[in-house]
Amino acid sequence: MSAPNKSYDPVEVEALKPEEIDRVRNEALAAIAAADSLDALREVKVAHAGDRSPLALANREIGALPPHAKADAGKRVGQARGAVSKALAARQRELEAERDERVLVEEAVDVTLPHDRVPAGARHPLTTLSERIEDIFVAMGYEVAEGPEVEAEWFNFDALNLGPDHPARSTHDTFFVEGAKGGSADADLVLRTHTSPVQIRSMLDREPPIYVVCPGRVYRTDELDATHTPVFSQVELLAVDEGLTMADLKGTLDHMVQSLFGEGMRTRLRPDYFPFTEPSAEMDMVCFRCRGESVGNPDRPCRTCSSEGWIELGGCGMVNPRVLVACGIDPARYSGFAFGFGIERMLMFRHNVEDIRDMIEGDVRFTRPFGMEI
Repeated sequence: MSAPNKSYDPVEVEALKPEEIDRVRNEALAAIAAADSLDALREVKVAHAGDRSPLALANREIGALPPHAKADAGKRVGQARGAVSKALAARQRELEAERDERVLVEEAVDVTLPHDRVPAGARHPLTTLSERIEDIFVAMGYEVAEGPEVEAEWFNFDALNLGPDHPARSTHDTFFVEGAKGGSADADLVLRTHTSPVQIRSMLDREPPIYVVCPGRVYRTDELDATHTPVFSQVELLAVDEGLTMADLKGTLDHMVQSLFGEGMRTRLRPDYFPFTEPSAEMDMVCFRCRGESVGNPDRPCRTCSSEGWIELGGCGMVNPRVLVACGIDPARYSGFAFGFGIERMLMFRHNVEDIRDMIEGDVRFTRPFGMEI
């Protein structure tokens, strides 16, 4: 059995030679000093202070030395590694300080710049007005009802007492979606021409009393011009209950126009004809600009009502008993009233909009003045 090698000289181990340790340390210090960014410094740290760096490998060789030689070798390697660690920490502080100074310059915020460089958006006035009308009737106890825009002919025409030969059922007035327009037996789909089909669906789905308001988009084959568009918005109202009369309709209309245009507004009814109401009427409201004072007064002409004192708003009337029967409601017990008008027309009245195309072209210069009212 051989005795311990007490005469082992650590100088004979290449990695532990004093000059080799000094060389490795100097290389590490030079690389640290040359690192010009934090990313570069991280790479230097891995190469010269990581687990596979030359000083780390030299430190592993110390374990193989005899006891009397370990202290001297460990001291040399430890001092070298300590110098490298100290240099790394100092260089990292320098580079972080340089980064922070650069960020302050490159990412500086000029608080003197205008704060509103991005213009505020705006809700579309048709949406705002439609919701305001809904709120008026919801406050009176009505429900908001909706229906499909692609509708069956029965809901759009037949249930509303528009016979097979009615002019509105021709392709000159209505967009047909599928099916060939021909005999009365056809069951075609159409783009709804009014929101009245929602009234039919409401009467089929609900038991009286029924109080619903029906806003929505409708379609007709009109040419696009300053006062017409093939796609527009409508709102209709339906009330079905026991004992309803034209007086209830008139009071509801008065409340609506006063809520929209202010106190003192009045309405009047002029006899008219609609297949789905009987009796039927056109509803006018007193001009909200001149309040009728321009009539017969050449000194105060009114462009809004052409000095007539009244503005036509929409159609209304008592629900035709035929419509009630089509929906399974007993006309001997229940009566109802309905009316409807175009929201675009109402918007043109309220805000002096002269061209309906401004509402559909998407120009923010039109919508922005109406603001973000919710």
